[in-house]
Amino acid sequence: MPAEPSGLATVEQIEALADQLSACADQLHERVMAEVRAHGAADIDEQRKAAVRALLDDEIVLRQRANSLYADAATLVVKSLGQSQLQIVRLTADAAEKIRKIAVIGDVTGIVGGLLLLAGAAASGQPAAIVLAIEKLRRQTKLLEAHSPKKA
Repeated sequence: MPAEPSGLATVEQIEALADQLSACADQLHERVMAEVRAHGAADIDEQRKAAVRALLDDEIVLRQRANSLYADAATLVVKSLGQSQLQIVRLTADAAEKIRKIAVIGDVTGIVGGLLLLAGAAASGQPAAIVLAIEKLRRQTKLLEAHSPKKA
């Protein structure tokens, strides 16, 4: 079985990451709006309002970084990443799913921070920064899994 090609090694792979980051931004927007609808604007305490505002700001940044990846894909190809594209896509898809399912809005911030770090690192084209961002996002998703109640 041939080895899977390194991630972010082609324009198409960078565009696929941008697609996944856009999907994460979509899930983040849906999650934040569900929080607002569930509580009504008047019923949200100040701490939760601040978290919601910060997440909406993060959504905008995530979309901007995804759009930047689309625009700069040809110049951001990373040949020596050492991470497979499938691993990167699975990780970001898992993050989008966790954003959708998270019960407590404050728990979203760690995953969104990891996604923003990955998007920024990918835009830098530096393999070391990308690998560190991937590892942070993995840790955040595992941490969230550890705190999530197990289904019976």
